[in-house]
Amino acid sequence: MAKATTNEATAPSDGREDRRILEDYLAELKAIRATGAGVPETSYYPALANLFNAVGKTLKPKVRCIINISNQGAGLPDGGLFTAEQFQRQSDGEPKAGQLPARGAIEAKGTKPDVKAIAATRQVKDYLNTYGIVIVTNLREFLIVERSAHGLPVELESFALADDEQDFWQHKATHPADTARQKGAPFIEFINRACLHAAPLTNPKDVAWFLASYARDALFRVERQKELPALQVVRFALEEALGMKFTAEKGEHFFSVHAGANPFLRRVLRLGSLAQRQPRPECEV
Repeated sequence: MAKATTNEATAPSDGREDRRILEDYLAELKAIRATGAGVPETSYYPALANLFNAVGKTLKPKVRCIINISNQGAGLPDGGLFTAEQFQRQSDGEPKAGQLPARGAIEAKGTKPDVKAIAATRQVKDYLNTYGIVIVTNLREFLIVERSAHGLPVELESFALADDEQDFWQHKATHPADTARQKGAPFIEFINRACLHAAPLTNPKDVAWFLASYARDALFRVERQKELPALQVVRFALEEALGMKFTAEKGEHFFSVHAGANPFLRRVLRLGSLAQRQPRPECEV
């Protein structure tokens, strides 16, 4: 795959632009569905392209989403992510013939199928053999899948805007502004990383950007899940060891920032969050 030299470390936004991008995406999906004239998959492609382009234009080099790219021997992906230098200086703005999308292919379905089930299809495996990385989505979930050194699909990371299809259409897409306030920042961080995973990390600034992006993600989860049992255990242990209490607004923020920046505590937080979703086993006496 063609890979561009990159200098894409971008400064974190204040969150307003992130919220606007997600709100616009959800509002567009909602409007298309409201007509009753759309089909479950392809009618929503423009909204998906607009989402990636809104994020991609903030990167250096810029990343552009092209829908329905040509067959390069593995079928017809629903889209591809191209970098700015892949485009010729011509009026139609089309990429140079025969190029593979530098930032990977996109496989998109309607909101009904599970995103992991889509990722497990033969179609996605074929795309991985050609493009190396595929962003799989059902519009409400996004999953980044990469081809390993042994040619096997590897799930890198994912993001879900809703618990399921019903929750997405009845709540998240129905109230775009509310959803954007809740999920805008971490979602756009994820889409940024989705556009950059295939980029070569040759510059220390790029590595630092990725680490900072994950840290911002972790901080967001910490601040939204302050009562998570696993986090409370860590907090109590720290207070006992340090002989101090994290109280009031400044104390809460200090703990959140350091918990979000610590890779071990981020792992604890993720495991605790997963544990909360699992049903507790019942013991029979």
